[in-house]
Amino acid sequence: MLEISGRLPGTIDEARRSMEICNACRYCEGFCPVFPAMELRRAFSDSDLTYLANLCHNCKGCYHACQYAPPHEWGINLPRTFAELRAETYEDHAWPAGFGRVFRRNGFWVSMVTALSLGLVMVLTMALQEEATLYGNHRGPGAFYAVIPYGVMVTLGGLTFGWAAVAMALGAWSFWRAAGGGPVRWAALKAALADAGRTRHLGGGGDGCNDVDEGFTPARRHLHLATMWGFLLCFAATSAATVMDHILGWQAPYSWYSLPVMLGTIGGIGLVAGTAGLFAIKFKTDRAPEATHHWGMDLGLLGLLHFTALTGLALLFFRHTSAMGMLLAIHLGFVLALFVTLPYGKMVHGLYRLLALMRHHNEQP
Repeated sequence: MLEISGRLPGTIDEARRSMEICNACRYCEGFCPVFPAMELRRAFSDSDLTYLANLCHNCKGCYHACQYAPPHEWGINLPRTFAELRAETYEDHAWPAGFGRVFRRNGFWVSMVTALSLGLVMVLTMALQEEATLYGNHRGPGAFYAVIPYGVMVTLGGLTFGWAAVAMALGAWSFWRAAGGGPVRWAALKAALADAGRTRHLGGGGDGCNDVDEGFTPARRHLHLATMWGFLLCFAATSAATVMDHILGWQAPYSWYSLPVMLGTIGGIGLVAGTAGLFAIKFKTDRAPEATHHWGMDLGLLGLLHFTALTGLALLFFRHTSAMGMLLAIHLGFVLALFVTLPYGKMVHGLYRLLALMRHHNEQP
């Protein structure tokens, strides 16, 4: 296994100390996959600890159940330690390597990129289009391209999404190798996708997560499901529209009963509701087991997903009015900001957690 370099020793040493104490205690072995995976080991390499940190779903059940948690002198706080280690993992495996620094002040950079993307798209649209075109009432196939030309929209979307896909894929491969993932087995991938698709391990030990205090609740699991499947449905809607437009020659906007519109509407509503709920939970939760100085990364992604979906829904409902031009420019600005920041924000946690689940299933008999 490859050892991970360039990381502050404090976090990795604290994670190792915590795991050694937990491995002797084993009170929390039924809470989540971290503890059964822990029990397979007598010693914990840097690779093992990185894997276990990303296998953790942050349900916080172990913190509230632990007899050695603060104010005990041993001060075991596994959720916060693993949250710190995950953030360092994202930085370690970012591609290109120098871009990993973005994770240190992620909320600031997401805000800056969003503001620049919105400003750039809106200024260029207003500067290059006549007022009659920008505020006109456009209908029928190709109406969107009357405001923002086809070539501009395809080039900007293709380049930014292509960059994000390549950067995330290379980062994931780096993580898989460094975390000792081993060969990719279809059975392990299938099991990991099943776990992720129903957010199985956000159920904690079965009664839900400790989202706010020691009380169990399934709220965060349900909100994660709404956010995750909302995002995937919106991505499916975009993919379907791409095929219909670029391959079949059927230009947007599409009817209410078309596949892209139905998928996008359901997905957009899920994204708006899920991100708003997760945002609310974040400010009600007990801060003791949280790595609060990384909240900018969490809130930056939630805000970007929320307003991307919200402006997309607004564009859908007002596409046949004079507001369509400005709504299209605003929505495109949010989409570009989302694509640019995808590999350097909290979105990578989903990919790394899926790979950790794959390794977990790889280790099963």
